[in-house]
Amino acid sequence: MRKFIIASILLGLLIAPATAMAGKKKHKKYEKQVVTIEETAPEEKPKPVVVTNPAKQLYGEWTITQLRKREVSTQERPYIYLDFNGNRLYGNNGCNTINGTFKLQGSNLEFADLIATSEKCNNATSERNVMRALNDVRSYDMTSLYNMHYLDLKNSKGQVIMTLRRQNLDFLNGAWRVKEMGGSNVTDKDLKLVIDVEMLTINALTKCNVINGTITIDPRKEMAIEFQDLKSSHNQCDDIDTETQMLINLEESTSCKKINDNEMALLNRYGTIVIVLSRIDLKAERAAKLGL
Repeated sequence: MRKFIIASILLGLLIAPATAMAGKKKHKKYEKQVVTIEETAPEEKPKPVVVTNPAKQLYGEWTITQLRKREVSTQERPYIYLDFNGNRLYGNNGCNTINGTFKLQGSNLEFADLIATSEKCNNATSERNVMRALNDVRSYDMTSLYNMHYLDLKNSKGQVIMTLRRQNLDFLNGAWRVKEMGGSNVTDKDLKLVIDVEMLTINALTKCNVINGTITIDPRKEMAIEFQDLKSSHNQCDDIDTETQMLINLEESTSCKKINDNEMALLNRYGTIVIVLSRIDLKAERAAKLGL
């Protein structure tokens, strides 16, 4: 079903009629500003999340970011994966693979039958502390901040002994029009993208080419996303420079930022916005072109 939806979206992009360009387009210019996530994001505090469907809201991979209020420093990325098919736990304690079971009832949470492989670690103390903390967990709270979800795992005294983070990049899913690039408004309405975070794919349509690529998400970094293996159909057109610039900006993107429900930005490694995308409704566009 998922593949069918994406295929339908792509088909809509491909059959959308392209408008001819007369001469070279003039882009509206404005002063380029360096914007970082920290500078643009308003001061907010984590918001409590009410868990009504644990199998959906807690399912999946959570990165361990703090252990007894201290930043985690381990050889590998420590994480746990909660699988509600059998209430199994999988993950890594920073060096060794771990697995076990969990019991969840309301806000009460306990891990049991925890075992780990026996690889030698550079910092064995940190890995042992992760295992001890997991054994001490008795309850949890869930919060959200800047499109990320957090789990505070608590001991029997109600003290937070472990904090975990999971990025929520679902807002990237769907069809987008390229609104701005490199500080300039883009007047070409044919520059469109379809992003699928679950399938880790990106598909683009320009005036004369179809572009396909893959997505890489780094769970160790906040809002990190990269576009790789971008391949074009290589048809030549009058405004090939715009397409080339889009490819360069996509390849330079290392993170994203939600501006509002209908716009989002891609940023490079310096925190500079390189692309601004505006959400589009393909069904509404097709209906308008058909006069429906």
